[in-house]
Amino acid sequence: MNTTEVKGNWNEQKGKLKQKFASLTDNDLKSAEGKKDEMLGRLQIKLGKTKDELHKIISTL
Repeated sequence: MNTTEVKGNWNEQKGKLKQKFASLTDNDLKSAEGKKDEMLGRLQIKLGKTKDELHKIISTL
């Protein structure tokens, strides 16, 4: 899978997350390279989910 495919998949998943959790904003889902853990931390706080729960949610989108 190349970088363009990964970026496209993430953009699709961001849209699905925003549909599922209306309180999420673009800033909440902004993931700069190397800052995945920071983004997941923000989502954990905002949604009240564990890291494992977030991974399960994202993988089922």
